[in-house]
Amino acid sequence: MKKVLVAGASGYLGRYVVREFTERGYSVRALVRNPEKLAKEGPNLEPPVADVVDEVVTGDATDKASLKDVCKDVDIVFSCMGLTKPQRDVTSEQIDHLGNKTLLEDALSHDVKKFIYVSVFNAEKMMDVDVVQAHERFVQDLQASGMSSTVIRPTGFFSDMGMFFSMARSGHMFMLGDGTNHVNPIHGADLAKVCVDAAEGSEREICVGGPDIYTFNETVTMAFEVLGKNPWITHIPMWIGDATLFITGFLNKPLASVMSFAVSVSRIDNVAPTTGTKHLRDFYHELAAKKGHR
Repeated sequence: MKKVLVAGASGYLGRYVVREFTERGYSVRALVRNPEKLAKEGPNLEPPVADVVDEVVTGDATDKASLKDVCKDVDIVFSCMGLTKPQRDVTSEQIDHLGNKTLLEDALSHDVKKFIYVSVFNAEKMMDVDVVQAHERFVQDLQASGMSSTVIRPTGFFSDMGMFFSMARSGHMFMLGDGTNHVNPIHGADLAKVCVDAAEGSEREICVGGPDIYTFNETVTMAFEVLGKNPWITHIPMWIGDATLFITGFLNKPLASVMSFAVSVSRIDNVAPTTGTKHLRDFYHELAAKKGHR
């Protein structure tokens, strides 16, 4: 039986990847900061996985010592370990680049056969963004390491759309830009299949999105419709977003780092080759039912 280390196993995608690997007969070692999260359903309906992992190891991407030997006796490393929200005194460079680099060094020392990493779609269009730079620095390290690897580049997760749903639930949505740019977000379960396929395939890079393409306006309007509310969307001009980002950079650099990614995504289309069977409207209905909405 092959053994895989899943780094970031308690996150949105990580949980689905754990499930997919176990269903295909792999032994899974989960690397997390907080093991208790594995036993609870996630905020966007991602499943608990404490009952299916074979082994749990606790580690922190900012603490090199805590990652020592996490790859021992492992055949494959899958990492979606990254900074997903602002944290004081923690940067994307520390997590997305250097944390994963430490993981890669450990994998090389233990003769791991393959490393799969989740980066960013359209990275070349957003290289002025800190989080994208950090992701791509690690991609360069990975591809220069000599290890067999695959870089997965998804357009966006359904969990990102879950934030839109939460805003719609409040009755009012503020959207940066005119909302006419396009995206095909992908459900974690559909993306997990792509990730595990990559473990068994030979592709070095995979760009992927979900089965349906929407404008940003359509994703938000759909959320209001599912909630039975009249759409109320206030569009914020991009120049205001740029000005706010500039000021935030002086006051709160961690927040500005995350904001800069949102501002950049709001300028461009994010449409990758389509795959999967799960649809955004169904996901919204599941969220509404879970939270007692009809």
